[in-house]
Amino acid sequence: MKSILLLAAAVSCALAQNWQPNVTNARLETRAFAGDLAAQLKSDTPVWFGYAEKSIAGDHHGQCDCNLEGGWQNDGRRGTDSGPVYLEGTPAVAILSRVSAGGVEKIQAHPITCRIDAGGMRLIWLTGVPADASLGFLEKRARTDADPDGAILAISLHEGAEADAILDRLSRPAEPPSLREKAIFWLGASRGARGVQILEKILASDSNPEIRDKAVFALFVSHQPEAQSDLLRAAKDDPSPHIRGQALFWLAQKAGERAAATIENAIQNDPDTEVKKRAVFALSQMPRDEGVPRLIEVARNQRNREVRKQAFFWLGQSHDPRALEFIEQVLESR
Repeated sequence: MKSILLLAAAVSCALAQNWQPNVTNARLETRAFAGDLAAQLKSDTPVWFGYAEKSIAGDHHGQCDCNLEGGWQNDGRRGTDSGPVYLEGTPAVAILSRVSAGGVEKIQAHPITCRIDAGGMRLIWLTGVPADASLGFLEKRARTDADPDGAILAISLHEGAEADAILDRLSRPAEPPSLREKAIFWLGASRGARGVQILEKILASDSNPEIRDKAVFALFVSHQPEAQSDLLRAAKDDPSPHIRGQALFWLAQKAGERAAATIENAIQNDPDTEVKKRAVFALSQMPRDEGVPRLIEVARNQRNREVRKQAFFWLGQSHDPRALEFIEQVLESR
């Protein structure tokens, strides 16, 4: 059994090294990786270097269709019009670096199936780049680049625990807040259950309120079921009124009965009026058939005058016939 697993791993590795870019309008060259990646990304004239790594599961075509020299394509095509289509999502990520005499200028990451227009530039495609060499290079770039977005995105698309560990390191208090915020976002957006575990620790113990706010949003963008449970817990129990309010707002975007119950509980029981008002706003963001009846209930029965006014305001903004009928009834009864 062990020999079968080793053979499967070897085959997977071999396939990884054979991925080729879906590139047009390029002067394409191929080189074998040798030694240090940073040492290979050198050129006296502007040139693009690229290589492929096995990626996390999922369809990442949100990063698709680009012109390396001119920005994103906006024609709506998904970039898989040539090459294989993978039913279970893209298996690899293409990592591209623009290099000139001054060094690495920028980094981009795209699913290997995406169509890439090189703008007539020379593109040197490196084969056999180990994942640890890629991640080590990208972590250094994330810490040193003026704009680390490309490096952090590329890290987040790598398969494996080491990418989780790097994003964890980049999100820690010793790092600049702007870097932490980017790492925190991708922990939620890309890193599954392990990403949520790291976000839970940040939300529970970080001393920076803005970073905790970013962790709440990262939990919102996560597709893990436990992320919603964390939002529910933050909405109920977080010591910060601001964080409770933010969690309520993002819960409303997810809607669902559990979220609605938490929002209504905050309106009834949270000791802070601003949190109550934030919860009313959260109701206004829910689908109308869920939010409007609950807003009417708050406007009818809430004892806190400020909260009741907030419910009336958002009912007026909804332009829903049920809301207008209720407001008319209230006015006629006076």
